[in-house]
Amino acid sequence: MIRSAEGPPLTDEPPRPWQMLLLATAGFTLCFWAWALLAPLGPRLRDDLGLSSFEQSLVVAVPVVVGALGRIPAGALTDRWGARRVFPLVAALTVLPVLYLGHFADSLAEVLAGGFLLGLGGTAFAVGVPFVNAWYPPARRGVALGIFGIGTGGTALSAFTTVQLTDAVGRAFPFDLVAACLAGYAGLAWFLLRDRPGRARAPGSLLSRTASAVRTPSTWQLAFLYAVSFGGFVAFSVYLPTYLTRAYELSRSDAALRTAGFVVLAVAMRPLGGWLSDRTHPVPVLTASYVLVCVCAVAAAFEAELVPVGTAAFLGMAAGLGAGSGAVFALVARLVPPERVGSVTGVVGAAGGLGGFFPPLVMGTVDSIAHDYTWGFVLLAVTAVIAGTVTSTVVRRRARAAADLARPEGPR
Repeated sequence: MIRSAEGPPLTDEPPRPWQMLLLATAGFTLCFWAWALLAPLGPRLRDDLGLSSFEQSLVVAVPVVVGALGRIPAGALTDRWGARRVFPLVAALTVLPVLYLGHFADSLAEVLAGGFLLGLGGTAFAVGVPFVNAWYPPARRGVALGIFGIGTGGTALSAFTTVQLTDAVGRAFPFDLVAACLAGYAGLAWFLLRDRPGRARAPGSLLSRTASAVRTPSTWQLAFLYAVSFGGFVAFSVYLPTYLTRAYELSRSDAALRTAGFVVLAVAMRPLGGWLSDRTHPVPVLTASYVLVCVCAVAAAFEAELVPVGTAAFLGMAAGLGAGSGAVFALVARLVPPERVGSVTGVVGAAGGLGGFFPPLVMGTVDSIAHDYTWGFVLLAVTAVIAGTVTSTVVRRRARAAADLARPEGPR
């Protein structure tokens, strides 16, 4: 039996990349399931706690921003310690706020405190990306990271099940179920997860590695693009139930199911975006994705009938945001050295989460003041245009320069 230098005994057979990818994706899915538990309950919490539109938006947005900022140290720690240690730790610690929210949080302040700690589940993304990146060669990283990105479907699990389980079994049951799954995964990952032998380790302290990532120009360009694509996905996954109940007067269950459909399509498009990026290049995939988001956001701004125009607009945005998210990390694999992927992923992932924090607050504020969501969609369309322009100009030039440096003969 082989004994790992970083943990307990492993199996006699060396792990295969697909096995590690499967384990990482499962853990990411569970952590995101926990991370998104409050969003489907937004309308219920509004009624039970007497929340305003802004307070309701704040409740569902707090886990997003904490999970986003937490990715920066999580990514840097993963570069140093490896995902075999960090992934089980994140899953185990997330159990605590899940149980607190399910059994003890009965006021706005308590829900906000629990949501703050629940953000820990969102940091799993920055742990898994460098882990998967290390196990796959450059030509296959786009699709591998896209498959790992299926873990964002944990938000779909939450949308599909949280309200239904709450109504059928009780308020605490969804939280107990997620806590049990997280605890089981933490134990499983501790024994089965394994970092790639000989993986590149980043030198220096956590602070120095993070500072180095922040000083890299491509980090900020990637962060902006991911803030638009993944941030848009997160924003819709947490706020769409509220929007559908307010704008179209749907029931809570109907709104949650339609949101789950949005999430499922976005999640399915993520590996497709990575695959297309491997086959062609991330830049044209990203540009096309942002164009699609812009067109669909403009259509949604008119608040046409939900069937078919509104549904088509939201599903089109889901496809664009999902494919764009997959393409961004295919681009990370091309622009960032392997030993720095975790640190850069932490910053880029944080930007993606922060990109999902502000739109719900904007939408809630606009609704409170104007009782109209039009300007929220207009802002999304304008942002998508800017992102597409940056991709097709600045990022395209940087990608070409990186490709030239990667050639054996060097730049031409």
